[in-house]
Amino acid sequence: MGTPSEIMSHESPIPFDHNRIGAAAVYCSDGRFGEQVDDLLFKTLKLPRYDRLVVPGGAACLAGHFTAYREEEGVAEQLRFLLAVHEVRHVVLIAHQDCAYYTQWLHVRPIQLEDRQRADLGKAVRHVKRFGIDLVVSAYFARRQGDRVSFERVHV
Repeated sequence: MGTPSEIMSHESPIPFDHNRIGAAAVYCSDGRFGEQVDDLLFKTLKLPRYDRLVVPGGAACLAGHFTAYREEEGVAEQLRFLLAVHEVRHVVLIAHQDCAYYTQWLHVRPIQLEDRQRADLGKAVRHVKRFGIDLVVSAYFARRQGDRVSFERVHV
């Protein structure tokens, strides 16, 4: 296996599908959760080829934190673009257990972390719903259980 700088080209065996499905997901850039998020969206929610907005902390930046103001503006603008141009009508927001964005950037104490994340998911859902009348927004919390990740729907 070569390093990225050694690989000159690659052709994916996966065919390109021109059809859009009208869904986007906003989640944390922590790569340890990436495959599990895809599994949730592909298999459980039946959202193949969803548009991705992946940033540190995921939907945390849509919850009105002063220290995340710039991130909020950027992600909100990108999400509005996807709604308009890619005709997104379903947005999935995902937070995960032990998110470093909360502890390191927002300075949330570990004992308060999950409660804050769940509250923020509610705020982010309300924020995103203001972008469109016919928009469906759902939220999930990802939790490690041994070497697996489970997702719990967060009702707001």
